[in-house]
Amino acid sequence: MKVLRAGWRLLRVLAHLLAGAWTIRRRFGRLDFEQRQALVQDWSRRLLGLLGLQLRLRLHGELPGRGPLLVLANHISWLDIIVINAALPCRFVSKSDVRQWPLIGRLVEGSGALFIERDRRRDAMRVVHLMAERLRAGDRLAVFPEGTTGDGSSLLPFHANLLQAAVATDMPVQLIGLQYTDARSGLRHDAPTYIGDTSLLESLWRTACATGLQAELHVGAADTAQGRDRRTWSEALRRELARRLDLPLPD
Repeated sequence: MKVLRAGWRLLRVLAHLLAGAWTIRRRFGRLDFEQRQALVQDWSRRLLGLLGLQLRLRLHGELPGRGPLLVLANHISWLDIIVINAALPCRFVSKSDVRQWPLIGRLVEGSGALFIERDRRRDAMRVVHLMAERLRAGDRLAVFPEGTTGDGSSLLPFHANLLQAAVATDMPVQLIGLQYTDARSGLRHDAPTYIGDTSLLESLWRTACATGLQAELHVGAADTAQGRDRRTWSEALRRELARRLDLPLPD
């Protein structure tokens, strides 16, 4: 029964992904920014529903409206982008590898993501300039400052480079803490994790098989640099996010 339910979920998810790819190809070019954001949010919420995943918001400030804004979130799964977009549609800064993911990569690219070559240090500077440009234009951007996925049991060190875009433009940063939990026990749920040798398909299958899975978003108050350099500010943001999520801070 569990396998049949998971298989049915994945068939519906595949149809939803194909519909999303068609929408980006045929409709996005005729929509303005706000219309695209609304469409991305609705599509993301539907995908979570097809996977049987509940979305729960824990607000410690206010859910921001329009940009300009830089969202910083911890990183656990390929699903993180979908979960954040379901609550707060953003243009994500993502590793270039995501482009190669079947269907999902095309959808992320089509939604306006900015891609970075992590193995090329100079590419970070290019992306910072592009982020600053988009922030000045009023966009809402999102980054995962850990630079890789973790298992959700701790918060990895932040890479401060991309925070320079918010420092240079004096734009606010919004912290979002992500947790995947069991709706009944409230304990951490490992189904969506995407770490180590885990493949995208393996993580997707575990997620489809899960029951009682929920995504919790801890949304903090927006903050500005207030004269701090990117490294000092980055560490302060990391400590605040760890406090919100009650997580240890490994070196």
